Amino acid sequence: MTEAVKIDKQEELIRRLFTMGAHLGFSRRRRHPSVDKFIYGYKNNTAVIDLEKTVSSLDRACEFMARLGRERSTIIFVGNKPEARLAIKKAAASINMPYVAYRWIGGTLTNFKQIKSRIDRLHWLKEAESTGELAKYKKKERLVLAKERDDLERYFEGIYDLTALPKALFVVDAKAEDIAVAEARLLNIPVVTLSSSDCDIRGIDYPIIGNDTARDAVAFMADTLATAYREGLKTASPVEENTTDKKPEDRPAAETTRPAVAKL
Repeated sequence: MTEAVKIDKQEELIRRLFTMGAHLGFSRRRRHPSVDKFIYGYKNNTAVIDLEKTVSSLDRACEFMARLGRERSTIIFVGNKPEARLAIKKAAASINMPYVAYRWIGGTLTNFKQIKSRIDRLHWLKEAESTGELAKYKKKERLVLAKERDDLERYFEGIYDLTALPKALFVVDAKAEDIAVAEARLLNIPVVTLSSSDCDIRGIDYPIIGNDTARDAVAFMADTLATAYREGLKTASPVEENTTDKKPEDRPAAETTRPAVAKL
Protein backbone atom coordinates (compact mmCIF):
# COMPACT_ATOMS: atom_id res chain seq x y z
CA MET A 1 0.00 0.00 0.00
CA THR A 2 1.47 3.33 -1.06
CA GLU A 3 1.69 6.20 1.39
CA ALA A 4 -0.88 8.20 -0.59
CA VAL A 5 -3.40 5.36 -0.54
CA LYS A 6 -2.80 4.90 3.17
CA ILE A 7 -3.45 8.58 3.82
CA ASP A 8 -6.62 8.50 1.69
CA LYS A 9 -7.94 5.52 3.65
CA GLN A 10 -7.13 7.23 6.92
CA GLU A 11 -8.96 10.38 5.86
CA GLU A 12 -11.95 8.32 4.74
CA LEU A 13 -12.02 6.56 8.10
CA ILE A 14 -11.81 9.88 9.96
CA ARG A 15 -14.78 11.21 7.97
CA ARG A 16 -16.73 8.05 8.73
CA LEU A 17 -16.02 8.29 12.45
CA PHE A 18 -16.97 11.97 12.38
CA THR A 19 -20.41 11.14 10.95
CA MET A 20 -20.88 8.65 13.80
CA GLY A 21 -20.13 11.33 16.38
CA ALA A 22 -16.99 9.51 17.54
CA HIS A 23 -15.27 12.88 18.03
CA LEU A 24 -17.67 14.09 20.73
CA GLY A 25 -16.45 13.79 24.29
CA PHE A 26 -17.83 15.11 27.55
CA SER A 27 -17.73 18.56 29.08
CA ARG A 28 -14.46 20.24 30.06
CA ARG A 29 -15.34 19.70 33.71
CA ARG A 30 -15.58 15.91 33.26
CA ARG A 31 -12.38 15.60 31.23
CA HIS A 32 -9.75 13.32 32.80
CA PRO A 33 -6.17 14.65 32.58
CA SER A 34 -4.85 11.35 31.20
CA VAL A 35 -6.65 11.96 27.88
CA ASP A 36 -5.39 15.52 27.36
CA LYS A 37 -3.17 14.63 24.41
CA PHE A 38 -6.16 13.11 22.57
CA ILE A 39 -8.30 16.25 22.83
CA TYR A 40 -8.25 18.54 19.79
CA GLY A 41 -10.07 21.33 21.56
CA TYR A 42 -13.44 22.37 23.01
CA LYS A 43 -16.62 23.57 21.37
CA ASN A 44 -19.46 24.88 23.50
CA ASN A 45 -17.55 23.48 26.49
CA THR A 46 -17.63 19.98 24.97
CA ALA A 47 -14.38 18.11 24.31
CA VAL A 48 -13.63 17.49 20.65
CA ILE A 49 -11.53 14.35 20.28
CA ASP A 50 -8.67 14.31 17.77
CA LEU A 51 -9.81 11.60 15.38
CA GLU A 52 -6.39 11.32 13.75
CA LYS A 53 -5.07 10.06 17.07
CA THR A 54 -8.16 7.87 17.47
CA VAL A 55 -7.45 6.21 14.12
CA SER A 56 -3.79 5.77 15.03
CA SER A 57 -4.76 4.13 18.34
CA LEU A 58 -7.30 1.92 16.57
CA ASP A 59 -4.64 0.72 14.11
CA ARG A 60 -2.36 -0.19 16.99
CA ALA A 61 -5.15 -2.05 18.77
CA CYS A 62 -6.03 -3.91 15.55
CA GLU A 63 -2.42 -5.08 15.21
CA PHE A 64 -2.65 -6.45 18.74
CA MET A 65 -5.97 -8.17 18.00
CA ALA A 66 -4.55 -9.71 14.82
CA ARG A 67 -1.65 -11.09 16.85
CA LEU A 68 -4.12 -12.60 19.32
CA GLY A 69 -5.93 -14.15 16.37
CA ARG A 70 -2.74 -15.72 15.06
CA GLU A 71 -2.19 -17.17 18.52
CA ARG A 72 -5.84 -18.28 18.81
CA SER A 73 -6.03 -16.49 22.16
CA THR A 74 -9.21 -15.89 24.12
CA ILE A 75 -10.54 -12.33 24.54
CA ILE A 76 -13.45 -11.27 26.72
CA PHE A 77 -15.56 -8.46 25.25
CA VAL A 78 -16.96 -6.24 28.02
CA GLY A 79 -19.67 -3.61 27.66
CA ASN A 80 -22.56 -3.50 30.09
CA LYS A 81 -24.19 -0.16 29.37
CA PRO A 82 -27.17 -0.12 27.00
CA GLU A 83 -25.28 1.66 24.22
CA ALA A 84 -22.69 -1.13 24.09
CA ARG A 85 -24.56 -4.29 25.02
CA LEU A 86 -25.80 -5.38 21.58
CA ALA A 87 -22.58 -4.43 19.78
CA ILE A 88 -20.47 -6.35 22.29
CA LYS A 89 -22.59 -9.47 21.93
CA LYS A 90 -22.56 -9.30 18.14
CA ALA A 91 -18.81 -8.70 17.82
CA ALA A 92 -17.93 -11.44 20.32
CA ALA A 93 -20.26 -13.92 18.62
CA SER A 94 -18.69 -13.19 15.22
CA ILE A 95 -15.38 -14.67 16.42
CA ASN A 96 -16.77 -17.10 19.03
CA MET A 97 -15.41 -15.17 21.97
CA PRO A 98 -16.85 -14.80 25.49
CA TYR A 99 -18.48 -11.56 26.57
CA VAL A 100 -19.93 -9.77 29.59
CA ALA A 101 -22.86 -7.56 28.60
CA TYR A 102 -25.06 -7.44 31.67
CA ARG A 103 -22.88 -6.92 34.73
CA TRP A 104 -19.25 -7.55 35.56
CA ILE A 105 -19.17 -9.72 38.67
CA GLY A 106 -16.32 -8.72 40.97
CA GLY A 107 -13.71 -11.48 40.99
CA THR A 108 -14.48 -12.74 37.48
CA LEU A 109 -10.73 -12.72 36.85
CA THR A 110 -9.11 -12.43 40.26
CA ASN A 111 -11.33 -15.10 41.81
CA PHE A 112 -11.89 -17.18 38.71
CA LYS A 113 -11.98 -20.46 40.62
CA GLN A 114 -15.16 -19.37 42.42
CA ILE A 115 -16.66 -17.92 39.25
CA LYS A 116 -15.91 -21.20 37.45
CA SER A 117 -17.83 -23.07 40.14
CA ARG A 118 -20.89 -20.90 39.43
CA ILE A 119 -20.52 -21.58 35.69
CA ASP A 120 -20.31 -25.31 36.41
CA ARG A 121 -23.44 -24.97 38.51
CA LEU A 122 -25.21 -23.38 35.55
CA HIS A 123 -24.06 -26.26 33.33
CA TRP A 124 -25.53 -28.71 35.81
CA LEU A 125 -28.86 -26.89 36.08
CA LYS A 126 -29.28 -26.69 32.30
CA GLU A 127 -28.32 -30.34 31.84
CA ALA A 128 -30.62 -31.47 34.65
CA GLU A 129 -33.47 -29.52 33.10
CA SER A 130 -32.90 -30.95 29.62
CA THR A 131 -32.69 -34.54 30.88
CA GLY A 132 -35.77 -34.22 33.09
CA GLU A 133 -33.82 -34.81 36.27
CA LEU A 134 -35.47 -31.85 37.98
CA ALA A 135 -38.84 -33.56 37.71
CA LYS A 136 -38.09 -35.55 40.86
CA TYR A 137 -38.06 -32.39 42.98
CA LYS A 138 -41.07 -30.78 44.58
CA LYS A 139 -42.71 -27.90 42.74
CA LYS A 140 -41.40 -25.29 45.16
CA GLU A 141 -37.85 -26.63 44.82
CA ARG A 142 -38.12 -26.60 41.03
CA LEU A 143 -39.21 -22.96 41.12
CA VAL A 144 -36.24 -22.03 43.30
CA LEU A 145 -33.84 -23.89 41.02
CA ALA A 146 -35.39 -22.27 37.94
CA LYS A 147 -34.86 -18.82 39.45
CA GLU A 148 -31.27 -19.71 40.27
CA ARG A 149 -30.74 -20.85 36.67
CA ASP A 150 -32.21 -17.59 35.33
CA ASP A 151 -29.97 -15.51 37.60
CA LEU A 152 -26.86 -17.46 36.62
CA GLU A 153 -27.73 -17.18 32.94
CA ARG A 154 -28.15 -13.43 33.25
CA TYR A 155 -24.68 -13.02 34.73
CA PHE A 156 -22.73 -15.80 33.06
CA GLU A 157 -24.34 -16.57 29.70
CA GLY A 158 -21.55 -14.79 27.84
CA ILE A 159 -18.75 -16.70 29.60
CA TYR A 160 -20.62 -20.01 29.67
CA ASP A 161 -17.78 -21.85 27.88
CA LEU A 162 -14.90 -20.03 29.54
CA THR A 163 -12.63 -22.55 31.26
CA ALA A 164 -9.54 -20.43 31.97
CA LEU A 165 -8.42 -16.82 32.22
CA PRO A 166 -8.46 -14.87 28.94
CA LYS A 167 -5.39 -13.48 27.23
CA ALA A 168 -6.92 -10.01 26.81
CA LEU A 169 -10.00 -7.83 27.41
CA PHE A 170 -11.78 -5.41 25.12
CA VAL A 171 -13.71 -2.92 27.26
CA VAL A 172 -16.18 -0.22 26.29
CA ASP A 173 -15.88 2.68 28.78
CA ALA A 174 -12.96 2.18 31.15
CA LYS A 175 -14.70 4.35 33.76
CA ALA A 176 -17.92 2.33 33.83
CA GLU A 177 -15.98 -0.95 33.77
CA ASP A 178 -13.25 0.09 36.19
CA ILE A 179 -13.48 -3.15 38.16
CA ALA A 180 -12.88 -5.27 35.06
CA VAL A 181 -9.93 -3.09 34.06
CA ALA A 182 -8.47 -3.19 37.58
CA GLU A 183 -8.71 -6.99 37.74
CA ALA A 184 -7.03 -7.37 34.35
CA ARG A 185 -4.22 -5.02 35.32
CA LEU A 186 -3.69 -6.88 38.59
CA LEU A 187 -3.20 -10.11 36.63
CA ASN A 188 -1.15 -8.46 33.84
CA ILE A 189 -3.84 -9.20 31.26
CA PRO A 190 -3.65 -6.66 28.38
CA VAL A 191 -6.65 -4.36 28.00
CA VAL A 192 -8.02 -2.66 24.89
CA THR A 193 -10.58 0.03 25.60
CA LEU A 194 -12.88 2.39 23.78
CA SER A 195 -12.99 5.29 26.22
CA SER A 196 -14.31 8.83 26.12
CA SER A 197 -12.76 11.99 27.55
CA ASP A 198 -13.93 11.23 31.11
CA CYS A 199 -11.93 8.00 31.47
CA ASP A 200 -8.68 7.37 33.28
CA ILE A 201 -6.55 5.56 30.70
CA ARG A 202 -3.38 5.34 32.78
CA GLY A 203 -2.07 1.80 32.71
CA ILE A 204 -4.36 0.72 29.86
CA ASP A 205 -2.36 -1.03 27.18
CA TYR A 206 -4.36 -0.06 24.10
CA PRO A 207 -6.65 2.92 24.77
CA ILE A 208 -8.81 4.11 21.86
CA ILE A 209 -10.21 7.54 22.68
CA GLY A 210 -13.62 8.12 21.17
CA ASN A 211 -17.29 8.52 21.96
CA ASP A 212 -18.23 5.46 24.03
CA THR A 213 -21.93 6.35 24.22
CA ALA A 214 -22.65 6.63 20.47
CA ARG A 215 -24.10 3.27 19.43
CA ASP A 216 -22.77 3.47 15.86
CA ALA A 217 -19.27 4.33 17.02
CA VAL A 218 -19.24 1.56 19.62
CA ALA A 219 -20.52 -0.98 17.08
CA PHE A 220 -17.93 0.12 14.52
CA MET A 221 -15.01 -0.16 16.96
CA ALA A 222 -16.11 -3.55 18.27
CA ASP A 223 -16.64 -4.91 14.77
CA THR A 224 -13.32 -3.52 13.52
CA LEU A 225 -11.41 -5.19 16.34
CA ALA A 226 -13.27 -8.47 15.81
CA THR A 227 -12.44 -8.29 12.10
CA ALA A 228 -8.75 -7.78 12.92
CA TYR A 229 -8.83 -10.87 15.13
CA ARG A 230 -10.50 -12.84 12.33
CA GLU A 231 -7.82 -11.73 9.88
CA GLY A 232 -5.19 -12.95 12.32
CA LEU A 233 -6.86 -16.35 12.47
CA LYS A 234 -6.33 -16.77 8.73
CA THR A 235 -2.58 -16.95 9.26
CA ALA A 236 -2.68 -19.01 12.46
CA SER A 237 -0.88 -22.31 12.38
CA PRO A 238 -3.34 -25.21 12.13
CA VAL A 239 -1.41 -27.06 14.82
CA GLU A 240 -1.76 -24.22 17.32
CA GLU A 241 -4.38 -24.90 19.94
CA ASN A 242 -5.90 -22.44 22.36
CA THR A 243 -5.06 -23.98 25.72
CA THR A 244 -7.73 -21.83 27.39
CA ASP A 245 -10.54 -23.41 25.39
CA LYS A 246 -11.68 -26.89 26.24
CA LYS A 247 -14.38 -28.97 24.66
CA PRO A 248 -17.60 -29.52 26.62
CA GLU A 249 -16.64 -33.14 27.28
CA ASP A 250 -13.51 -31.93 29.11
CA ARG A 251 -15.63 -30.20 31.75
CA PRO A 252 -16.09 -31.76 35.19
CA ALA A 253 -18.80 -34.38 35.35
CA ALA A 254 -22.23 -33.09 36.31
CA GLU A 255 -23.28 -33.28 39.93
CA THR A 256 -25.30 -36.33 40.83
CA THR A 257 -26.41 -35.40 44.31
CA ARG A 258 -29.50 -33.45 45.23
CA PRO A 259 -28.45 -29.76 44.77
CA ALA A 260 -28.67 -27.12 47.41
CA VAL A 261 -30.14 -23.79 46.41
CA ALA A 262 -27.19 -21.49 45.80
CA LYS A 263 -26.91 -17.76 45.48
CA LEU A 264 -24.50 -15.57 43.50
